[in-house]
Amino acid sequence: MSSIKVTSEIGQLRKLLIHSPDGGIGTIIPSKFRDWLYDDTVHLGKMQKQYDEYLKVLLYFLDPGKMQLINEYEKQHKDRNIFKPDHPEYFASEKVIDVQFRLSVILNDETVKTKLIAANCALEGCPLSIEKELFTLTNTALAKALITGVISKRTDKKVSTFIFPPLPNLIFTRDIGITVNDHILLSKTSKQARKRESLLAKFIVYYDLLKNDHDKVLEITEESDFFLEDEIIQKEKMISIEGGDIMMIGKNHLLVGCSERTSASAVNAIIHTVFEKSTTGIEYVTVIKIEEDRSQMHIDTIFTQISRSEWVIHTSFSEKLKKQKQQLYFDRTYSLKHAGAAETDIVKIIQYHKPVSEPYDAGREYLYENKLDGLEDLLTDISVREYGFNSNEVKIIYSGNGEFPHDEREQWTDACNLLAIREGVVIGYARNERTAKAFEEQLHYKVIKSRFLIQQFEEGKLLPGDVEKTLILLPSSELSRARGGSHCMSMPLLRD
Repeated sequence: MSSIKVTSEIGQLRKLLIHSPDGGIGTIIPSKFRDWLYDDTVHLGKMQKQYDEYLKVLLYFLDPGKMQLINEYEKQHKDRNIFKPDHPEYFASEKVIDVQFRLSVILNDETVKTKLIAANCALEGCPLSIEKELFTLTNTALAKALITGVISKRTDKKVSTFIFPPLPNLIFTRDIGITVNDHILLSKTSKQARKRESLLAKFIVYYDLLKNDHDKVLEITEESDFFLEDEIIQKEKMISIEGGDIMMIGKNHLLVGCSERTSASAVNAIIHTVFEKSTTGIEYVTVIKIEEDRSQMHIDTIFTQISRSEWVIHTSFSEKLKKQKQQLYFDRTYSLKHAGAAETDIVKIIQYHKPVSEPYDAGREYLYENKLDGLEDLLTDISVREYGFNSNEVKIIYSGNGEFPHDEREQWTDACNLLAIREGVVIGYARNERTAKAFEEQLHYKVIKSRFLIQQFEEGKLLPGDVEKTLILLPSSELSRARGGSHCMSMPLLRD
C-alpha cells in the first residue's frame, strides 16, 4: 500500500477506505431498528445502485484507469457484479479501497486468519462448530461472512445460515478510524451493533494499512483498573470514539466532537495522546461539545468544510440566524463537565494548545483561550488562522438554505455532511434541494447530478481535472435512510 497522510478536510483526495452496501443491510427488520441504529427498512438493490454512482464518481477522480475497465465490463455484461468485493471481476482499486476486499487479502496470512476468526467468535459468543466452519471457507467468502453475518452455501439451491448479526453501519467507514497526519487513530464505537466494525478495522490497520509501522497506530482504551469501578463511575469513564467526531482541520490542528457517540473520557484521552506523542504533529485541539441527540450524532452531521473559506452548517447552530449568542464555557480541566454552563447552550467550544518549545507535561492543562462567539465564529477563525483569509471573505451556508422547516428536514438527510474530493468539489445528496440552491445562489457553485457528470466523463466532454466549484449530487432516496452522507461514507487515507 502507498503512503498514508491526511492534513486537512479539503486537500486533493488520493486514497480512501469505503464499503459498498452488503446483504446484511437487507436483513434489517423493524423490531431491530433500535439495536442496529436504523430508522427504516432499506430497498437494498436500489441502495446499491445509488452507491455505485458514488463509487464511479470517486473512481473517476481517484483511479480513472479502473473506471475504464469497469465501463468495458458493464458494456459486455450489463450488471453491477464488478462492484461486489467478492466477485471474481471486482475492480480492486488501491485508491478506492473496500473494507471487505482488504479483509480477504490479509486473510492470506494464516496467523492473521486464525486470530481474526478467534477474535470475532469470542466477541459474538459463537460455538466451536461455527469457528470450525469459518475455517473451511475461502478467504473471499470468509471476509464476506465476517461482515454480513451470513454463510451462503450453494447446493441444489442456495442456502444461507446466520452466524453473526450483520454490520449494516459499516458503509459509514468514517467512523472506524481517523487518519491524523500519518497516524491512524482507531475508533472504539459506542454502540454494541458496531463493536465488530472496530475489531475488523483494527486488523486492517495493523495487518495492512500500517503493517510495517505499528508505532503510527493510536489506540485508546479505558484505564487498567476500569473493571474495578462501580457501574455509575464506569459509565462516566467509558471510552467511545467515532470518526464522525474527529476532523483534521489543519496539519497541526485537530477538531474533536464530544457527542452522543464520542465520550468526554475519550476526548480527554485523545488530547493527552496526540499531545504526548510528538510524531502526530498536533499542537492544537479544539473540542466541540454538542447535545447527545440522534439527529446530530456526530459533529460532521452539523457542519463540514467545503473549501478553505467556505462551510456548510446546520441552521440550528447559527448564531446569526438564531440571534442567540451561545455561552462558551472554558474548562480548566479536560473533564468537559461544563459546571455552571447555561442549560440553553447547544454548543460549547474549548481549545487547547501544546507549546512546541517545551516537552509535554501530562500534569499540565494546556488551555488556549481564543475568544469565540460560537460555531460560526470558530469556523471563520479556522479559515483565518489556518488559511490566511480575512473574516469578511469567509462564507457559511446553511442546511435547507436557512429556511424552516426545510433546514430541519434536510439536516436529517445529511445536507451538512459533504465529502470534499478536493477544495471546492464536494459530494452531497440530491434530495437536499434547498441546500443545493444555497450553493448556487450564495457560493456560485455549479450543481450537477452524479449520473450526468459520469455521462460527461464517459463521453469525453469533461475531464475530472477540469471540475471546480461544483456540488455533485448523488441519488439518495435509499442511501439517506441509513442516516449518513458522503462524508460518513468515507475514511480518507491520503490527501494532498
